[in-house]
Amino acid sequence: MKYRIAIAAFAAALMVFAGYAALYIAPEEATMHEIQRIFYFHVSAWVATFTAFSIVFFANVAYLMTRSQLWDSLGVSAAEVGVACCSIGLITGPLWAKPVWGIYWTWDARLTTTFIMWLMYVSYLMLRGLLEDPRHRASLSAVFGIFAFLDVPLVYVSNRLWRTQHPQPVFFGGTNSGIDPTMAKVFLLCMVAVLVVMVPVLIDRYRTECLRREVEDLRQEIELRTLDSQSRPVKEAL
Repeated sequence: MKYRIAIAAFAAALMVFAGYAALYIAPEEATMHEIQRIFYFHVSAWVATFTAFSIVFFANVAYLMTRSQLWDSLGVSAAEVGVACCSIGLITGPLWAKPVWGIYWTWDARLTTTFIMWLMYVSYLMLRGLLEDPRHRASLSAVFGIFAFLDVPLVYVSNRLWRTQHPQPVFFGGTNSGIDPTMAKVFLLCMVAVLVVMVPVLIDRYRTECLRREVEDLRQEIELRTLDSQSRPVKEAL
């Protein structure tokens, strides 16, 4: 319990410092000015999103190979965290776009593939809610989760493959890509802060899912024993 409190306190302190650095330490961008400061957490949210969805993919593959319910629990936990991070990215993006582009949203390649990615993983979670049998649910959602991951690299390369309203890559782009060294350090700090928050949340969600599964198994065992005890007098009478 103490170490969890310590981790939460460290994550909170790191987020506060990252927010301070984004607002007061990073230099002002020459063309977008103050609104550009949303970049530090907007992009960090997408790093967390891609990390979470990558975990979903590997967990789904591992489940199909091992049929271990622990991998299924990790997959659904990472999917929920990924959808939350993706939602943050989809909210902060339009807040940044409106002052810069003059519109909140445009259906270009980057934004459209991103919205499809969000819909795919929301559908993944909804699909799980429609299936009652645990093994059938785990198998079908694993296959769907692997299919949904195909959109993740497409989102990443979309503004490299097509001309989009969305800016060209800042990192690992062309010869003119890159940012001010101080901006890069602040971005790295913000990215680490978001991941430090995301990882404990994912771990707690995974533990909760494992407990939920144990409760579900106990409930099914009780139901089977109840049915067995009710059918036993009938068998004895026959």
